Amino acid sequence: MKYHNLIIEKKEYVFLKRLLNITEFSQDFKTQNSLNKLTKELNTAQIIDEEEMPDDVIRFNSIVKISTENGWKNTLQIVIPSEKDITKNKVSIKTPIAAALFGYSENDELICDFPVGKKKIKIIAVQQDKNSKKIEVLL
Repeated sequence: MKYHNLIIEKKEYVFLKRLLNITEFSQDFKTQNSLNKLTKELNTAQIIDEEEMPDDVIRFNSIVKISTENGWKNTLQIVIPSEKDITKNKVSIKTPIAAALFGYSENDELICDFPVGKKKIKIIAVQQDKNSKKIEVLL
């Protein structure tokens, strides 16, 4: 892990904590496990101001290119639940893949639960979508 801990912007941290408290009980076991892991990682995350956020850290509205060791590649955007749209590759933070990636950075590798089992994921690139709504609008 490039920065040794997750890095989360302050307003996004507050929003994420609220969201995780509301969605504490999920019907899907893998989703609940992913959200529990993210909750634990938030306890050791670096919480920083907007102006200090590195551009290569995955946060809300980040566009992320990932790959697995078997050659599977995908590009997705991590969004708040109300903005999910799978046809546009906008994935809710409440999904296992988004919860696993949040706070990690470009070139990090991690293990993620997929429906077919655990896969090692490499984060190829992270791009910030400057046109998306900022999280403070939602607070």
